[in-house]
Amino acid sequence: MSELSVDHLLGIKYITKEDIELIFKTADHFKEVINRPIKKVPSLRDITIANLFFENSTRTRLSFELAEKRLSADVINFSAASSSVKKGETLIDTVNNILSMKVDMVVMRHPNPGAGIFLSKHVNASIVNAGDGAHEHPTQALLDSYSIREKLGGVGGKKVVIVGDILHSRVALSNIFALKLQGAEVKVCGPKTLIPKYIEKLGVTVETDLRKALEWCDVANMLRVQNERMEISYFPSTREYTQQFGVTKELLNSLDKEIVIMHPGPINRGVEITTDVADSDQAIILDQVQNGVAVRMAVIYLLASKIKQ
Repeated sequence: MSELSVDHLLGIKYITKEDIELIFKTADHFKEVINRPIKKVPSLRDITIANLFFENSTRTRLSFELAEKRLSADVINFSAASSSVKKGETLIDTVNNILSMKVDMVVMRHPNPGAGIFLSKHVNASIVNAGDGAHEHPTQALLDSYSIREKLGGVGGKKVVIVGDILHSRVALSNIFALKLQGAEVKVCGPKTLIPKYIEKLGVTVETDLRKALEWCDVANMLRVQNERMEISYFPSTREYTQQFGVTKELLNSLDKEIVIMHPGPINRGVEITTDVADSDQAIILDQVQNGVAVRMAVIYLLASKIKQ
């Protein structure tokens, strides 16, 4: 297969294992490109991409923008905070105004789950979901799997635990879909109040004891507590959360094996992981950031090649 089975990247649940393999193969090529002295390729010189961020983002927005520029695309950046959305303009009107400027692809982050799916049905452009509420964040899951593959030689058969605020995390949901699709075993770990009731229906198991989860896994993906999505308190205090679910170097050293530590960022140092864990050789957090550019280049390139046909 040399092309994606989809015209948009709306979520991992809409793509196939073959799609993931194609994205990774393409990302391998682009990773080699971004490590050259001249980091650009002229692949998308005739494509215009709009980055629409209706929610705050630093790493994801910069990663997409860098990926687009490395591919020589024309890039428009749109921030809702300084836009006509504040004056009451609808999402479709906003996007149609941007598309009338002859934009080919839209990368969108939106606070409402399903915003990308809604948009894909109403506008004539390729949509990449850069995070929709607490629903999905497909490129983060792809770069996480890509980083595991790079570090451990593959994803199939590996044991991955996702630790932290599973309830509010689009990263957790996309990761569960991506890891299961590639044949990994997945556990989630965190306070019971932060684990969704339906989670076991997705083929994952729940572990509320962090030490047991770490003894079981090959990889621990540490999520931050998403205070901005919480209207009530889900645990007594940050200090208590850290005591039960924070990873320290002392805890890692007491395990009888070395596990890989991941984090999608931003890190709350001293809460879900300590600084000496984040900066240790076991952590591949900065590899994830670098791989994010290559994986997003691959996604954009493969979707754009379908537009060109």
